[in-house]
Amino acid sequence: MHRSTEADVCAEELRAALAAHGITLPSLGVDLPTFASGCPVRTLIALGNCNLVTARALTAALRKGAA
Repeated sequence: MHRSTEADVCAEELRAALAAHGITLPSLGVDLPTFASGCPVRTLIALGNCNLVTARALTAALRKGAA
């Protein structure tokens, strides 16, 4: 059985927020080496790679949100 961690929840919330803007980062997830360190506040969320279309959509959503 898999227990959700704070990092899992954070990654899923980010995935949902991006999806609300039509953005998918397939590699988004918890960075396992930092998770395994045992220090929750140092666990990283890996955003992964994306293509130019996705990068432009992400940039546009961030700019819109900052305006």
